[in-house]
Amino acid sequence: MKTDKKQNQYRVNEQIRVREVRIVGENGSTVMPTRQALDMARDEGVDLVEISPNANPPVCRLIDYSKFLYQQKKRAKEMKAKQVKVEVKEIRFGPQTDEHDYQFKLKHAREFLEEGNKVRAYVFFRGRSILFKEQGEVLLLRFANDLEEWGKVESMPSLEGKKMFLYLAPKKAGVAKKSQQARDREAEALEAKETARQAQAAAGDADDAEAPANGGLLANAKISADALKKLTEGEE
Repeated sequence: MKTDKKQNQYRVNEQIRVREVRIVGENGSTVMPTRQALDMARDEGVDLVEISPNANPPVCRLIDYSKFLYQQKKRAKEMKAKQVKVEVKEIRFGPQTDEHDYQFKLKHAREFLEEGNKVRAYVFFRGRSILFKEQGEVLLLRFANDLEEWGKVESMPSLEGKKMFLYLAPKKAGVAKKSQQARDREAEALEAKETARQAQAAAGDADDAEAPANGGLLANAKISADALKKLTEGEE
C-alpha cells in the first residue's frame, strides 16, 4: 500500500510533545499549554494539528485532520495549475537567409515569445559557409533588435561548432500585446517594403548587382551602438 507522505508530514494530537503551542485561528493567535490545547480540540470535536514545528513555540490549528489534509492537497493542486510551462522554441537560419524567409521566421519567433516561450535562434554553417560567421552574427543581432519589444536577450551570439546561437526570453507578464489591427498594418507595411525591394531589384540597379545575393538583408542589419547596449542590458 502506497504511503501518503503528506499524511506523515504533520504531528497531530498526542504526537505533539512540546510544553506549549501557539494556536492560530480566525480571531488571531494565543499561546497556551499543549495539554490545554488538546482539551480544547477534544471539546470541539477536532484535532490539534502542528503546522509550523520550527516556530517558537510551534504553531498549531484546531481543525479536523482529514479536512486539513484535503485543503493542503487542493492548495498544492491549484499552485501547480498556475505554474506556466516554459518551452524553448528553435529558429534556424542559414548564413545567407533571404529577406522573405527572415520575415517569416521573425513572425513565428514573435508568436513564441508572446505565448511565454523562450527562443533559441541559430545560424547553421554548412561546409565552407563558416567563412561567413560574421554575416551570421549580424543576422542574429538584427533578429534580436527586431524582437526587442517582445523578448530580451539572455546571451549574445556565440559560436558552438558549426552553429551560432542567440537566446531570447519573453518579457515579463504585463507587456501589452498588439491588437490584430496593428498586426495587419505591420503586415501590410512589410509586404509593401518587399514589393518595393523586388521592384528595385528588377530595375537592374548597378550597385545591387555587385552586392551579394542577400545584400538587402545585410544593409538592414546595421544596428546602432545604443541598440546593442540595450540588447546586452536586456531592457524591458
